[in-house]
Amino acid sequence: MRLDPALQSAMLAAVPDMRAFALSLCHQRDRVDDLVQEALLRALNNIQSFKGGNMTAWLFTILRNNFLNEYRKSRHQVADPSEYFVGTMTSQPDQEAHLQLDEFRTALGRLPSDQREAVVLVGGAGMSYEEAAGVCRCAVGTMKSRVFRARARLAELMALDSPHDLGPDCAIQAALSGGNLRWAA
Repeated sequence: MRLDPALQSAMLAAVPDMRAFALSLCHQRDRVDDLVQEALLRALNNIQSFKGGNMTAWLFTILRNNFLNEYRKSRHQVADPSEYFVGTMTSQPDQEAHLQLDEFRTALGRLPSDQREAVVLVGGAGMSYEEAAGVCRCAVGTMKSRVFRARARLAELMALDSPHDLGPDCAIQAALSGGNLRWAA
């Protein structure tokens, strides 16, 4: 099967954002590439069902659905809710920017999953509210509400008066303030 070069370019361009979204869903760096690869394979196998429009949103929907299906299947696995074991296997970064990013990831992880998805899609991946609502299969107003609540909760968890208190990290500021900047994967 030969893939249209424009579709191929659109799919490849979406990979960094897909990796960031996958990380926000699973919180496990070692699973991110597997989730993205599975989503891309499913997309290629079902490319005939792509009706045009936003390729990234379509890929995000596939990735999210695949993650949710895997999550439902894995409920019987042992969880680490206190993240004790995960914490023992990681080392703390030395630079302040890494510490801020770590603090942000922790705060992001404490959000309800619907709010986390919303702020990652809108603040991190730069999607419009309409596109993000399509990915999450909810109303646009619901998406706006989730993003607003997520940003307010992140600022509260991180004890910030303003997103600019966080410093120069553009990705974190975008998630907190509503800027449309891309996340670095």
